[in-house]
Amino acid sequence: MIRLFAAFCAVLALQMPAEAQQSTPARAAMIVDLTSGAVLLEKNVDAPLPPASMSKLMTLNMVFEALDSGQLALADRFRTSERASQMRGSKMFLRAGEVVSVENLLRGVIVQSGNDAAVALAEAMAGTEEAFSARMTERAHELGLTTSTFSNATGWPDPEQRMSVRDIANLSIRLITEFPDHYAYFSETEFTWDGITQSNRNPLLKLGIGSDGLKTGHTEEAGYGLAASAKRGDRRIVVVVTGLESAAQRKQEAERLVNWAFRAFESRALYRAGEPLATADVWIGSSATVPLVPEHDVTVLAPNGRLDEAKLAIKYRGPVTAPIAAGARLGEIEMSAPQMPPVTIPLVASHAVAEGGFLARLEAAATLMIERILPSDG
Repeated sequence: MIRLFAAFCAVLALQMPAEAQQSTPARAAMIVDLTSGAVLLEKNVDAPLPPASMSKLMTLNMVFEALDSGQLALADRFRTSERASQMRGSKMFLRAGEVVSVENLLRGVIVQSGNDAAVALAEAMAGTEEAFSARMTERAHELGLTTSTFSNATGWPDPEQRMSVRDIANLSIRLITEFPDHYAYFSETEFTWDGITQSNRNPLLKLGIGSDGLKTGHTEEAGYGLAASAKRGDRRIVVVVTGLESAAQRKQEAERLVNWAFRAFESRALYRAGEPLATADVWIGSSATVPLVPEHDVTVLAPNGRLDEAKLAIKYRGPVTAPIAAGARLGEIEMSAPQMPPVTIPLVASHAVAEGGFLARLEAAATLMIERILPSDG
């Protein structure tokens, strides 16, 4: 049996209709509102394209995971190989044989986009950059970044180095939400190593528009790209653009899109994570019902002036057979609005429900007997 619960809601723009989208000269682009989960702009989002140094975000994900698991520590120190020191392109200016901490290598990658620092980290973790790149690809696919393949840790041009802007956006969101302590490095505006001070290549950091990360990229094949995040009040967005013609165009277009994403929409918080919204009947459980709660905060986003045009339904199938694990997905919140596709947010069990004992089974058997004896309404 599907049960519906109608309540006030607003227009959630998980995928904006074509007529509402912004145009952009970028070869591919995506804008995501993290607070609501709304996708505000999509262009060529699933094409595997050369990511240039934006692929260093996957290198950083691997390092952040190792730090959180205890495999690495920020204070760990590694000797720089000759190969790492000879990397071309953007550099931290490491010297062969120099012993450098993981923390400084991270800052060299994030702030200075150092290819030498990225290779040094790759070699520290996997022995060789080639082995590390294979791990990057494997891990990316485990995370659902299905268009991503890596042949190196830097983004150096290679036919096998590919990511879609959707993958870059989802990876950016992961770095922000899963590694908040490490994410703070992305907001550093400059870093000095061996007497050489370099500014962060992210052109949005000093503009006062709420930007606090993530990563630029440029090669002749890829054009100019940027994965950026900005926060204003309770809202955070991620903007990914690639294939632009110049650094100046990248800065101008990214700034324009950030301002549009914040100014053209309004949001409203509806429910908090863990707030009971419905109750599901339980079949042969230690309790007869279990509350259903949203898996995360529910916030809606709409074009300005359209927050009151919406519908909401809470859907689940019941009764649910015990045992039920805490956090098990049992239903969903479905939100919809004119010209918008429906958006779903998981509803989960607020707590575990064990399998019922003898009395619960007896009651269930009696219920089945009654249903078989009594005539149906149909």
